[in-house]
Amino acid sequence: MGETMEFITILTTVERDLAGPISEKILATRAGACVQTLGPITSRYHWKGGIEAAEEYILLVKTTRDKFAEVEQVIRELHTYEIPEIIALPVLEGYLPYLDWIRRETG
Repeated sequence: MGETMEFITILTTVERDLAGPISEKILATRAGACVQTLGPITSRYHWKGGIEAAEEYILLVKTTRDKFAEVEQVIRELHTYEIPEIIALPVLEGYLPYLDWIRRETG
């Protein structure tokens, strides 16, 4: 299991118009091996004293831990939210040929 701990999936939510540009820049800079776009979803959240609702899309970035800062930089550079969601989830297990592919594509 130790070998897989270097792999993460980074999750962020974005407006529809940002899904393509953020995904493309992450891939162009090789900060991630794959970016999946899911949605639309409806997010409901507390913001500045009220409860808001927004249609968003989820980006799932398949990458390695050492690329987190690069992915975060791309998201922060292009995102329009004051505080964008940028969280990393560890990969606890994975198909080794797939993990090797992530390592190659982000290396």
